[in-house]
Amino acid sequence: MAGFSTSTGYRLEKDRRMPSRKKADRRHGGGRPDPLAGVWDSDIVPMLDRAPGLKAVTILHELCRRYPDRNLMSARRTLERRIRTWKAVHGPEKEVIFRQEHPPGRQGMSDFSECGDLGITIAGEPLDHRIYHFTLVYSGWEHVEVVLGGESFTALAVGLQNALWSLGGVPDEHRTDSLSAAFANLDKDAREDLRRRYEALCAHCAMTPTRNNRGVARENGSIESRHGHVKDRIRQALLLRASADFDTLDDYRRFIAELIGRHNALHRRELAIEAPLLKHLPARRTTDYDDESVTVSTAGGFILRKIFYTVPSTYIGHRLRVRLYDDRLQCYLGTSHAFTLPRGRAPAGGRDHVVDYHHVIHSLRRKPQALANLTYRDKLFPRQAFARTWEALAAALDRRLACRTMVGLLWLAHDRACEAELAAVLQNLLDAGHLPDLAELERRFERCVCEVPAVTVEMPETTVYDALLSARGAA
Repeated sequence: MAGFSTSTGYRLEKDRRMPSRKKADRRHGGGRPDPLAGVWDSDIVPMLDRAPGLKAVTILHELCRRYPDRNLMSARRTLERRIRTWKAVHGPEKEVIFRQEHPPGRQGMSDFSECGDLGITIAGEPLDHRIYHFTLVYSGWEHVEVVLGGESFTALAVGLQNALWSLGGVPDEHRTDSLSAAFANLDKDAREDLRRRYEALCAHCAMTPTRNNRGVARENGSIESRHGHVKDRIRQALLLRASADFDTLDDYRRFIAELIGRHNALHRRELAIEAPLLKHLPARRTTDYDDESVTVSTAGGFILRKIFYTVPSTYIGHRLRVRLYDDRLQCYLGTSHAFTLPRGRAPAGGRDHVVDYHHVIHSLRRKPQALANLTYRDKLFPRQAFARTWEALAAALDRRLACRTMVGLLWLAHDRACEAELAAVLQNLLDAGHLPDLAELERRFERCVCEVPAVTVEMPETTVYDALLSARGAA
């Protein structure tokens, strides 16, 4: 009838003091004496006033040093609770995060994210890459691309324009981080040039460029948080796939595109609201590459950004105009496209080579001994089987014979267009502990010579055509 439980009744019968009296008689910790008595006001509060960032464990160690006769280490939890309460009342002001509303069609965001922790491999080789990530803040529509190099203006320009053309519209504002990684290791003039190019890119697409303050990732939070979600979806899809290895880079890119497509399908309703409010695409895309000019040297190639690229020997002495994309180089002789090369990436503080043996094999066949000390020899071999073959030949044969045999094998792969088949044969021979026999392999991959049948063409007399025309007219 009183409205309280039986347990409360037993407790009141056990202790008949008034509640006000119980509060006065209550001691710290439900009966334990206060372990910080005598040090809180005299020692701890002055330390916190002087340095509010001090941690409880630091203060505790200092108290133990000052009062070695007191067992204060057991009071750590009490001290942490007391300091947390003190900071809530007397601590410094904290920064307030202002949540924002994002109307449809207003803002799109771009950022890059490292993907080394995904463990992606291409044909068994680890893929060093990151992703470019674009999203519409309101609807959550996303576009993700694989980027092989670092954060650069080229990668941003390619990814952003691909995203907008896939979307079919343009938001009012494009927000990025400070782009500090894209401008790293550039002098002042180069950084200013890239900023002008970025502003020109946004102006071409009729977007207002904005960026968050340097080092304040939460100002780009609408996409920073989604990085984790994207990478988590990729990890889960890789687990379902039961493998993180892909045959080719294009296979991996298709895998990412399909994954993002399924995600965007879940946001159809939000996109249907936002799409009508997007601005129209510009009439054409703008520049999404870097321009360079190079001269092909007598070494059969050119050096560009610490990478030596081989080219067909017919271009030696010519000046080429090169368009640098994230994953390729398009080379032009004058205004005509000459050829395309895969783009290389130099290691930190070093140089590298991008070599196509088809470009140099004609000259190397005439001078096979050059193979032994060739600066880019290890990059010359198109497949791992060829590299293993060279190691086996160099270890077992005289150097001159080893060079002639290896160059002969490369020429065979080039001349007979049997690179993959020859690599499989070499792999089997090496696994069996045998060295390749060049003469036997030449016979094995001998080009089939098909005899062309003799065709005799008999030219009819012109009177035959007259007779045909006359018959047609009579009909």
